[in-house]
Amino acid sequence: MNFRSENAPNILFITADQLRWDFVHAYGVNPWIHTPNLDSLAEDGCLFERAYSPNPVCIPARHNILTGLTARYHGFDDNYFGPDAKPCPSNLPTFAQILSGCGYSTAAIGKIHFQPERNAAGFDLFENCDEVVSDIAEDEYAQFLRDSGHGSLGSIHGVRNALYMQPQQYPLPQEYHGSYWIAERAIRYIRSRVTRKRPFLLWAGFIHPHPPLAVPENWAHLYDGKVPPHTSPLTPLSKFAEENKCIADLPDEACVNRVRELYACAVSFMDYNVGRILRALDETGQRENTLVVFVSDHGEMLGDLDTYQKFLPYDASCRVPFLMRWPGHIQPGSRRKDFVDLNDLLPTFLDAAGASYTAEYPLPGESLLTSQGKKDRSVQYVEHQRENKRWCCLMDQRYKFVHHYGEPEELFDVEADPEERTNLLYGTPGDEVRKICDDLRARLLEYEAQWGLPGYVEGGSFRRFPDYEIKTYQECCFPSAMVQDPGDPPRDSLLDEILRAIAKEPLVKLSKLHIRDLLTGLGGFSDAEVDDLLRRAQDQGN
Repeated sequence: MNFRSENAPNILFITADQLRWDFVHAYGVNPWIHTPNLDSLAEDGCLFERAYSPNPVCIPARHNILTGLTARYHGFDDNYFGPDAKPCPSNLPTFAQILSGCGYSTAAIGKIHFQPERNAAGFDLFENCDEVVSDIAEDEYAQFLRDSGHGSLGSIHGVRNALYMQPQQYPLPQEYHGSYWIAERAIRYIRSRVTRKRPFLLWAGFIHPHPPLAVPENWAHLYDGKVPPHTSPLTPLSKFAEENKCIADLPDEACVNRVRELYACAVSFMDYNVGRILRALDETGQRENTLVVFVSDHGEMLGDLDTYQKFLPYDASCRVPFLMRWPGHIQPGSRRKDFVDLNDLLPTFLDAAGASYTAEYPLPGESLLTSQGKKDRSVQYVEHQRENKRWCCLMDQRYKFVHHYGEPEELFDVEADPEERTNLLYGTPGDEVRKICDDLRARLLEYEAQWGLPGYVEGGSFRRFPDYEIKTYQECCFPSAMVQDPGDPPRDSLLDEILRAIAKEPLVKLSKLHIRDLLTGLGGFSDAEVDDLLRRAQDQGN
């Protein structure tokens, strides 16, 4: 074993999914949001004010975290599912593999989204809580629901496939919710390590506040009337952003505001469960020798700039909360204003453990524990997608420049316009704006050539692609029937689950949604079945 055996800390790594940075109270932007446990991490450790996801979508961001490398190496420039799914290259060591080889006991509980999840990612223990379950044998949370007498529940994280971003509530008490279960399993693991001599690495991965925003009933009204309305752009958005406007299928402002409220509720319920995990550290006497890191993989537009989801270069999508606590090593109440990103996690974990990187690949990140850093933290590079849908951006403390490969570029003055409502390159920009743009473009070319996908910088310029054409769509994600064990109870009807999910959300009117197209298309339901659903929904007030 090559870690500093007497000093190697436990590492507790907690992730949220799709959590915006400004929905954590400690950041001081939204004083109405209630996140006392994340705030306590900030008070007892360090809050990173300018933290970013290097690729703001689930699978790419998580592969950056696991390998410390960009899509140039691991290949995930976007989410890949179904027939397009591919494995992470086996020659890329993950931080879990390296620490396991150094003597750490390693565990992952919850949503990890490594692809494929069950391969040798380096975790001795893996208890899965995936968004869409295809086989009950591969998902411990689904097994827990079955063994608890709730095996007939088909939409185990809320109704995703027809109500992806619609207001809805979780049908069971909070102790059966995925967020609660993840905390419960993490607590059990922490308690099991008290008498063990080996340090542990535990990744606890929450799904929330990723949609569907199905929170337990007792958490569903914390923010009624408290969440500000969404922002709108003052200049035209990118085509890619325009494409995301239709994902939510929210028919009016009241529904948009209700979704924003439920998102905040999901954040606070997740925070509550983070607190349960942190208390387990205290109660077992492991607080002092545990490095705790909390981040999100990306953010959520949540209606801001009139668009939804992630994928985009705007801060609501790609800026994330980032908190670290390690008693005796990190100054309590400290704040850092320089840029950090998810690429810094692997080298930080290895540094804390006294471990060395075991491959020859150049790492774009650097330990956040070192005082002798060489990484240029005055700028931040972010990338996403491929071909004419690809964009990359570079920002400094004042300006954000975005190069789109299939449409015009963008420049935002994030100091004067933190909501990024005005693209300074729209219309006829002046000489000063052009100079700022040219300077950032030149630096971005260097980053894209070094860390971006191969072949996108040619002859010192960005490669040319045909103009991008908008392809509007709605999120539906109809999974195939879950493979179950013999004797398991049959799944509830999706149509019945839809009605149950929205029964206490009177703003949802199914007749105003595009639900017929979804259910008769990919869902395979007949028009008569949808007619009956709409009639029953009207009878119950939906």
